[in-house]
Amino acid sequence: MRIAQIAPLAESVPPKLYVGTERVAWLVDELVHLGHTVTLFASGDSTTRAKLHPVWPRALRLGRPRVDPKLAVAILLEAISRRAREFDIIHSHIDWLHLPLLTRLGIPFVTTMHGRLDLPGIPETLREFPDACFVSISDNQRTPIRSATELTDRQSMIDGAAPIAGMPLRIAAKLPRGEAAYFKRHIEPQIDGTETQLIGEVDERGKQPFLSGAAALLVPIKWPEPFGLVMIEAIACGTPVIAYRAGSVPEVIDQGVSGFIVDGQEEAVQAVKNLAWIDRHVVRARFEERFTSDRMARAYVGHYEQLASTVPQAAAALRWVRSSRPALGIALVASRCAMRSIRSRFPARVGSRRRKGEVQHLPQRRRAERHRNSRVVPDAVIAEP
Repeated sequence: MRIAQIAPLAESVPPKLYVGTERVAWLVDELVHLGHTVTLFASGDSTTRAKLHPVWPRALRLGRPRVDPKLAVAILLEAISRRAREFDIIHSHIDWLHLPLLTRLGIPFVTTMHGRLDLPGIPETLREFPDACFVSISDNQRTPIRSATELTDRQSMIDGAAPIAGMPLRIAAKLPRGEAAYFKRHIEPQIDGTETQLIGEVDERGKQPFLSGAAALLVPIKWPEPFGLVMIEAIACGTPVIAYRAGSVPEVIDQGVSGFIVDGQEEAVQAVKNLAWIDRHVVRARFEERFTSDRMARAYVGHYEQLASTVPQAAAALRWVRSSRPALGIALVASRCAMRSIRSRFPARVGSRRRKGEVQHLPQRRRAERHRNSRVVPDAVIAEP
């Protein structure tokens, strides 16, 4: 299949530092490995086995000088609009921004939602695009909930089980600018630099040894985590995960096999003490069974094929005509989608019968020849694979 993948422009693909959505690189490269023709719309500093369409020279978050993200997104949408007819399926990872465009292009598309779906305004947005297809990254994600979690609940990220259980705690995280004041007030005072250390943002090279060298990954979340990529990254390293029961955690962690699902700090402390029960080889085996890029790519291909098969034959014909004969394509759009409006504005020219005098001046042979020729273009178009 000819597949377009649309990645966010905030980070490169794969990202230079630690983020989640831009791990679409795993999917893209695996689709290429399976024999598909893949084009990746992403920042110019991305690295991929697919064909790269560099929308913006560098990823926006780390790029200098800083630019308005809306400018880059405008160029991204324009690039997709120009090239949409080249693809059998378009797969977007940029949330909602593409929906008004892709719903009007007539090309099958699917959107993977990587963020929360329990936020205000999302139900209203979904109602505006009833024909759009979405993929959730967990069962819990697509069950919108109202969270009463307060800002101060984030202190639980430091009030963890490891120090209490007599083990050192190492925290790898990026600190957004908007959270600097909160960090200074609530988090930093609890970092003593010995038992509890802030490592900072971990890059690609340092992430694997950081996770594989840990006794466990502690995920004390109190929000509806849509998936939690870091959990399967730890599992891939054979490192068990101790996570609070929230969001997608029960779907990702196999209790007592790849880690422990806990309800609060006391249970987390006990889980740290029970880590000897976990076989790290079994943890890795669970990753191979459930979370490989091959398994993910093959599942997506199934969705792609299902969506592509639902495209009406007329839409496939229109796609072919547009790519090779733009003027005829525009005429077809008008005749299919706006005939009533055109008839109301130009009643004498569109949708009305020819006058007898106009037809009578044509010889019978020419009328028959014209009738046969009028069927050649649609027949040839529909036959296009």
